[in-house]
Amino acid sequence: MAYALAGEERKAQELSSEVTKRRPEDTLVQSVWVPLVSAIIELNHKNSAKAVQLLTACALYDRTNLLVLFTRGRAYLHAGQGNEAAQEFQKVLALRNLSPTDLSLPLAQLGLARAYALQGDTSRSRIAYHGFFALWKDADPDIPILQQAKAEYAKLK
Repeated sequence: MAYALAGEERKAQELSSEVTKRRPEDTLVQSVWVPLVSAIIELNHKNSAKAVQLLTACALYDRTNLLVLFTRGRAYLHAGQGNEAAQEFQKVLALRNLSPTDLSLPLAQLGLARAYALQGDTSRSRIAYHGFFALWKDADPDIPILQQAKAEYAKLK
C-alpha cells in the first residue's frame, strides 16, 4: 500500500500479485488490501469511478478500516461528488476511537473541509478547516499539505 501511495505502482502491483498468490484464502488480503491497493493506483491515474468500484469489495469492512473509508472519500472528492465524499470522511472521523493516532484522521478532517467547499457550504467548510488546523497546530509550517489547506481556506468567501 505504501508503494501505491508513493506512486511506485509497478512495485505495488508486484507485491499485491505476490501476496494474492501466497494467501488465496486470506479474506482480508483478498477483500480489503488488494482492492485497496488497486483503488489507490486508480486514484493516481485520476480514475475515481474505477477506484470507487474496486472499494465496493471492501464494504463489509468499512467499520474497521479507516483507510478504505478515507480512500473512498478521496475518490468521491476527485470525482466532484462532494456529498458522497463528506459522508465517507464523516465515517472516518466517527471511528476516531478505533485508532486515535491514525494518519487518515486529520486528512479526513481536511477532506471534509474540501467536500463541504465543493458543495458550496462555506460555513461548514470553514469549521472543518478550523478542525484540521487545530489538529495540525504544532506541525511545521512549511509542510506542503498544510500550506495548500491554508491557501484553500483563504479562498473561501
